[in-house]
Amino acid sequence: MKSAARALAFVAVLPSLASYFVKSSFMGRDRALEGSTQFLALMPGISGQYLRQAFLAQTLAGCAPTATVSFGTIFSKAGARLDERVYVGAGCALGLVHIREQEGRAELVRIGAGSWIGSGAIVMADVGTNCVIGAGAVVTKPIPDAVVAAGVPAGVIRPRT
Repeated sequence: MKSAARALAFVAVLPSLASYFVKSSFMGRDRALEGSTQFLALMPGISGQYLRQAFLAQTLAGCAPTATVSFGTIFSKAGARLDERVYVGAGCALGLVHIREQEGRAELVRIGAGSWIGSGAIVMADVGTNCVIGAGAVVTKPIPDAVVAAGVPAGVIRPRT
């Protein structure tokens, strides 16, 4: 079933591939790639993931069939590589990268009742109850109850009173 979906996606992106190869001969692979991936980034859902993978498999230095590239993601360098079982989340902007599968397993992250998370914060560890996490903070370690935390990586600044 997945092989059939991949084949259909490849056929569907043939016009985009043709456009990319024409544009790349005039403006270079990187500039052509960025414009093409901006368009493909707008395709929602699983069908969009299949379309992006089919296109990127032909235009990047490497893109495994099991790589997943989510909605809103754009690429700016044709030398990028995505290995087996790589997942790229929504809204990423990637340049000259080589992404490999990360070992380990996904874990549940809990945010306690009454906590506020600032805009653009990245939360990768538990946040206690009644906390404030500053905008743009990166929470890499558990945050205790009733504190204000901010920074990269996030640290406790003071108690929340």
